Amino acid sequence: MSAADEVLDVVDRDDRVTGQARRGEVYARGLLHRCVFVQVRDGLGRVFVHRRTASKLVFPAHYDMFVGGVLGAGEDYPGAALREAEEELGVSGLEQPVPLFKFLYEGPGGSWWSYVHEVRCALPVVPQESEVDWHAWLAPEELERRVAGGEWPWVPDGLEAYRRLRAFREGGARPPAPGA
Repeated sequence: MSAADEVLDVVDRDDRVTGQARRGEVYARGLLHRCVFVQVRDGLGRVFVHRRTASKLVFPAHYDMFVGGVLGAGEDYPGAALREAEEELGVSGLEQPVPLFKFLYEGPGGSWWSYVHEVRCALPVVPQESEVDWHAWLAPEELERRVAGGEWPWVPDGLEAYRRLRAFREGGARPPAPGA
């Protein structure tokens, strides 16, 4: 089965399930669905950064500072966060990622509910080749420099999640609304 054939829950603007559809149809018709973002840090506090494979349906060959992905039909956010983190990092036995906040992403690529999580990973990673072309652990300052510098094409939803995560951490409160 290809990624386009995977069945996803379709949700409304209140994140309530309204039906199911294949991933390819969800993207083609711009249907709302669910996604998880997991920021992974190592024991030194560095952030796992990677370049997505060119075969990805959305944002191929773009860089991301999160691992994650869409939720399958019937899957919950915590389960998807752990599954996606372990799959993309190529590890097992990872601690349950900590949920931080949820927001509705609306931008390039479509619209989806996005739940941001974080986790520490002290395990040696062997990223999933079908998902990750390149990876490195970057110090937070280096990540910030790479984001600000604009020399790497970043996934737009990851950039939005990153902006909101920075605001969340700086203020210790809810992230700002889009456009704020």
